[in-house]
Parts: sequence; C-alpha cells; structure tokens
Amino acid sequence: MSTVHEVHGHRADELCEAGLDLYARALREGRVRREDADSVPCLINSGLLQPDLDDIRSLLPVAPAVALPRLLRGIASDIAHQRNREARLTEVFEPLFALSARHSPYTHGLEVGLLSGFDHINASIGQAMIEACQEVLTIQPGGKRPLEALTIALPREQEMLSRGCRMRTLYQHTTRYDPAVLAHYESLEGDVEVRTLDEVPERLVILDRTVAFIPANADRTLAVEMRHPPLVTYLATNFDRLWRLATPMYPQAAQQPTLNGITPRQHAIASLLIEGLTDAAIAERLGLNIRTARVHIAKLAATLGSESRAQLGYLIAESGILKQADQRDRAQPEP
Repeated sequence: MSTVHEVHGHRADELCEAGLDLYARALREGRVRREDADSVPCLINSGLLQPDLDDIRSLLPVAPAVALPRLLRGIASDIAHQRNREARLTEVFEPLFALSARHSPYTHGLEVGLLSGFDHINASIGQAMIEACQEVLTIQPGGKRPLEALTIALPREQEMLSRGCRMRTLYQHTTRYDPAVLAHYESLEGDVEVRTLDEVPERLVILDRTVAFIPANADRTLAVEMRHPPLVTYLATNFDRLWRLATPMYPQAAQQPTLNGITPRQHAIASLLIEGLTDAAIAERLGLNIRTARVHIAKLAATLGSESRAQLGYLIAESGILKQADQRDRAQPEP
C-alpha cells in the first residue's frame, strides 16, 4: 500500500505537474534518463514511463493513447470498489434503521448541509452519482469547460450511463463552439442530451430529483448539499422549464434562425443593452470574453445604423426587434 508522500507533496501513484512536464519531454525526445525520473516516481507508478530494454539507463514514454485507457480503467476499478463498500455499509446499517423509525428523517437537520473545499465538494457529488439510479441534471455556466474538468467527469458520467441513468445538461450558447465539450459527449455511451441558452443560472447538479448541489460563494469553494424534498423539487422544476426553452446541441443540434438580419446572439445582447449593462457585464452574463461581446455590439450597431451607444439603445427600442424575438420564441414548438 502506497502512503509515502514524495517531494512534490502527493502520493507516488498520482501525477504531478513536474511529472507531466518530464513525460512531455520524453514524448518529444523519445526517451529520458532514469535518474531524471527519480524525483517523480508517479510517472513509473502510473505507467507513463517504462524501462528501455536496450539501455537500462533510459526510460521510454508509453504512448498517451495507450496510457490514458489504462489510467481510466484504474478509476473504474476504484468506483467498483466504492460500490462494494456502499453495499457492505448498507447491509450493516439496515438493522439500525428500525431503531430510528420513530424519528423524522430531517430531525437532525441533515436535509441541508454546507460543504467546504473542492475535494470535499467533488467527493460528495461523486458519492451521490454512485448512489443515483435514474438521472443527473446539470447546469454549467460560463461557456467553455476546462479540459481537465471534462477528463475528470468522463469516467463517473459513463459509469452512471452504463447503469441506465440518463443525463441532461444545460450550457450557455458559447459552448456550442467548443470542440472539446462536443467531443466529450460524443465519447459517452448512453442516454445523453445537451441544450443551450443565452443565459443560465449558477452551477447546479441534481441527482434522481432527491439531492441537489449549488455553489455557496463566488469562487465555488463552498457548496450547499440539499436533500430536502421541497427544495430539490423546486430546483428540478426550474431546470425543466429552462430545458424546454433551450436549443438542442447534442445529439442533434438545432440552430435559432436570424430575424431581420439580427442574430440570436445579437438579440440577447440587445436585451442587456436596454437594461443599461456595461460591455463587461454583458460578456459575463453571456459567457463571452469582452472582445467578442464588443464585436457583436459593433455588428448590431452597424445593422441598426447607430453611431453612438446612446443612439443604439434608442434604435433597439424603436426597431421592435426584442418584441419580434419574443414572439418567435413563444411560437417555436417545444423541441
């Protein structure tokens, strides 16, 4: 059993930035010296480097296409181990339930709890995903998702889908142009659907409509776990309403039509301009970078013939484009 922490402050069977840098160098150069890997044993323990049979002083890199599936299989094995542990704990606790049957399940205030730290939050969500048997509903704001986050999510999402669960995810429209997100969902096998909106609320995870997770602060280092049925039902109902308004992205994409030369993105920006929002606030609300938001604002101004920001707001109101877009959305059949 590996419990020794190495010089980089992690277990020997985990990867670190220094180890990944050396692995990248080995891929570029074809090999590295054995002594170069002494301080990063995670490379050998993870199977990313292997001895060179022709030169015992060297190590050869294992191709990423071979190494990654091996590592993912190890994660799947860990998940299976946790499920076995879950079954054993359930068996142990079963006779204890009768002792507390006279108490309300919420007597001790466990229906709402505060989680602190990314590791604790991710572990709690991961455990809830292991327990789920029907569906996972998620809202992912902010446009693109980091590749690292997608890689971490892949095995536990596939494990859920393999058990017959379904997955429904809402993103902002900017995610439609992220090839990494599309590739992520194309790699999953099971009942998966993704839709997008101009704006979505903060991050949300709902499992089997019995437990929900939401952020509790701006940097998401705190989260609230809810198992109170009225609260979870409320959140799930709002998800369903947003889902009906959203545009399909995967497995079949649907595009909103341009109306009188104004694109759906420009309609969304026009509505925020009318609210008096700054360029930065508009970019944040729509999951754009500020430069892209300003490009769309300039195109909208050119289409409407505006020469100033103040005139643009007036022309938006006079043009009636927001009313036309609202009528179009109400007339659009539910996807």
